[in-house]
Amino acid sequence: MEKKVIISSLSIIVIGIVSTWYMIFYKPTHFKRDVADERGISITADALVKAYQANEQTANVAFLDMPIQITGQISATKPDQTGQTTITLKSDDAFAGVFCTLNSTEPHLQVGQQITVKGICTGFLSDVVLKDAIIMK
Repeated sequence: MEKKVIISSLSIIVIGIVSTWYMIFYKPTHFKRDVADERGISITADALVKAYQANEQTANVAFLDMPIQITGQISATKPDQTGQTTITLKSDDAFAGVFCTLNSTEPHLQVGQQITVKGICTGFLSDVVLKDAIIMK
């Protein structure tokens, strides 16, 4: 009887260790979302910012971790600390916009240009934040 308890306990510990390793190290590097393959929620940059400013909890239910296709005007573009291109789409609020980190380098983006991007919404800081964004043609 005592052997069964020890073997069961060790089995549970091994399964726990393997599961933890899988979730922390293997899954994030092998199962990345490809936003290009997902259908995005179409919205303007101004409407998205207004939705978050009106009620962040309701906006999170509708947009958080969802693919969103946003149309707006570029107010800033620059590389981030890892070298990825970032753009900010402006809204009616001078202090808030949509901050997008692009998957690829886009050297021909210009301030004032009207574009549509699709990315995964990660929430609202002072801007609505999108990651893994791509430029829609």
